[in-house]
Parts: sequence; C-alpha cells; structure tokens
Amino acid sequence: MLTTWSVRRRLTLITGLTALMGCLAAAVVITLLTNVALKEYRTGQAAAAGRRVAFNVESSAPGQLKPLTATEEVELIQVADDHGRVRQASARLLGKPLLLHAPATGDDGRVDTTVCTNQVPGEHCLIAVAYRVKVGDGFWMVYSYVPAVPWYIHPLYILGAALIVLLLAGMATVGAWFTVRRALAPVKTIKNELAEITSTDLGRRVPPSRHRDEISDLAETVNQTLDRLEAAVEQQRRFASDASHDLRSPLTAMRAQVEEAILYPDDVDWTHTSKALLAGIDRLQAIVTDLLTLSRLDSGAPGAKEPVDLGALVAEELERRPRCKEIVRSLEHDVMVTGDRLRLVRLLTNLLDNAERHAETTISVSVRTAGSDAVLEVLDDGAGIAPDQREIVFRRFTRLDASRNRDAGGTGLGLPIAREIAKAHGGTLKIADSPSGARFVLHLPLRNGYHG
Repeated sequence: MLTTWSVRRRLTLITGLTALMGCLAAAVVITLLTNVALKEYRTGQAAAAGRRVAFNVESSAPGQLKPLTATEEVELIQVADDHGRVRQASARLLGKPLLLHAPATGDDGRVDTTVCTNQVPGEHCLIAVAYRVKVGDGFWMVYSYVPAVPWYIHPLYILGAALIVLLLAGMATVGAWFTVRRALAPVKTIKNELAEITSTDLGRRVPPSRHRDEISDLAETVNQTLDRLEAAVEQQRRFASDASHDLRSPLTAMRAQVEEAILYPDDVDWTHTSKALLAGIDRLQAIVTDLLTLSRLDSGAPGAKEPVDLGALVAEELERRPRCKEIVRSLEHDVMVTGDRLRLVRLLTNLLDNAERHAETTISVSVRTAGSDAVLEVLDDGAGIAPDQREIVFRRFTRLDASRNRDAGGTGLGLPIAREIAKAHGGTLKIADSPSGARFVLHLPLRNGYHG
C-alpha cells in the first residue's frame, strides 16, 4: 500500500543516494586535483634540490666534489658520470646502484620521470628529476628522487574524505527528510479529509495549500472532482426520486383497479378494467425502456459507427410514421454523418413525439448542412417554451405543466434521451428562438469533413 510514509522514505532515500553520489564524485575530482597539485609540488622540490647539486658539480672539479647533504624535503640524490658510475650519493643511497639511467637528450638538459625500485627501503615508486651537467669533456647526470604520490594521497586523507562525504550525505538526507515531510503534510491532510467524506457528506472540501504549487493544484483538482461527484450524486438522487414517483403512480392506479375488481367482481366492467390495466402496463414498460436506454447512455456503452445519410433517414422515418399532424419537410440528401442508425432514429422519434404533443396543426422538419455540421430542425406551431425553461425540459422526468395537461402519459425522459444521444455522437441538441412554437436544433459533425 502506497502511503505518504513510503513516498517520503523513497524520496528521502533517492535524495540521500543522490547526495552521496554527488559527494563521492566531488571527492574523486578533488582527490585527483590534489594528487596532481601534490605531484607538481614534490617534483618542484626534487628539481630545486637537483639544480643546487648540479651547480655544485659543475663548479667543482671531479676530484674536489663536495659531500652531498640531503634536505628534509629531498633525501635521495645521486650523481653519475658519463660512464654511468655513481660518483656521489646522499646518505640513504650510499653504496646503492644507479636507480635511473636516463641521459638527457633535449636542449634543456632535464628529465622528469617516475621510477619504481626495491633498492630504497620503505619506498617503491619515486618521482625522478635529472639534470645534465658538463664536467670536463663529458656530461654527468644529477638525479634527485622524492616519493611518488599514490592515487589516494595518504590513508588519513582517504579517511578524512570518507568521513566528510558521509557527513555531507547524512546532512542532505536529514534535510531532505524534513523537507519532504513538510512538503507532503498537505497531502496527508487531503487524504484524511477525503477518508472522512462519505456519500452523505459530499459538501465538505479539502483545504487548499498556502502556496501556489503542485499540492495546491492537487487540492483544487480534488475539490473540482468532489463538486462533480456531488452534482452527480444529487442528480442520481433526484433521478431515483422522480423515477420512483413515476413508477409508483401507475402501479398505485393499477392496484386500486385490481382491488376494486376483487371487492366487487359482479359490478366490474372487465373489458374497461383490462384496457386500463394494459395502459398502465404500457406506461410502466415505456418508463422502464427509457430508463434502460439512459442507463446504457450513461455507462458510455459504444454504439455503431457507420455512415448515415441524415436526410434519407429522416425521410424514411417520416414515411413510416403515422401522421397525426401535418408535416412540412425540407430535407437535403447526402448529408452524411457517422453514428448509430438505431439511436439516431430514437432521437428523431423522441423529437417528433414531443412536437406532436404540443403542435396545433403543423410540424416542420428540415435537414441541411451548415459549415462542418449536419443540422436537423424540428419545429412545431404550439405554445412554445419560455427561454428560462429551455434547459429545464432536458432534465430527467421533467414535464412542464402544459405538457402534463396535454399528455399525462409521457415519461419525461424523451428529451433527455435525445440530448444524451446527441452528445454520444459528438453533437448538440438545443432549443432555439422561433416566431412560434418550439424549435429543436440538432448539430452533428459531418462524416470526415463531408460537405455534400
């Protein structure tokens, strides 16, 4: 289970490892630079001692060479003649063979190199600086040696560097722990608040962060989600209440009719009662069918995606439909859309049913193209719908007073289903202004930019 603790621990671990790797890299770079600087320093010491001895050798006759005196910095010095014989040596190299035989061949008469030998106790590799000196008719060589600098410089240096690296990485880790803990504190608050919110207490919201950052964006997104959830739950509550009311009404009427028939069997007109019961059953079936349709649309159940000629579809349905009112057509053909033919037929049927309930004598139906949209309009010559009620009629189980008086058998789901079908096809269904009656306008995107 992912918790703020595990996130904090992982972030702290990543920060600590990153700091450790960074400190190690810095320590390696500093060690290399220190190694190079120390080598240069020791080479300079050897060169200075070698120049001093070379001056003495060059200024003295071979038989009058002064004894070599070593310094604290350079204890290893040898002087070799032109035959490679050691003529002078410091105390630590007395009686030792020549450690390096590298006659200078360049114009500067100096050689810098490294030599490894087992002739000097306690030393293995040495930095050697050699100078060429003219003595009589030949050239002698003065060699000065200093201990080579190992890659780790010194064990104490490595120990000190390791302690500093661990100290810095530890400080970075502790700092990251407290920083991440403080940064994730609002997340824990949001989690606790969400855990306390239930379906009966959706009015609560998580507190926003004091700073405008990702946590603040998270809190805002969570609150927006809670807003949508609260609206959806409220809609479902109203839907369930309205559905139960609309289902209870025909059931109550049917129950009363059956109870009356049972109490007074001899006085009941069974033919009339049967027709009344069938009408109630038809109403229940219509409500249940509409509820199932809305359920499929709400769940996002995919429909067919086939090319549909909207003008031809409307023409076919108008020919098949019984004519209760006069229908005036204005249908363009080859108005191609992509969609589910059965659902589009259901949308058209619901619009026509609504128009027939409210029209006085005439219904106008038109299909045309407008830019990149296919447009279907259904207009009746009835009383129309007030502007402030044009969105209300698309709410589920909503029937205006005029509608209830004119047709008490409507389910109140026809127009909501029509709008949901339009949305499922990427379109819109609205009520537009008209000189008289109600004008329903459907916009659907043309198939692949088709313009007829």
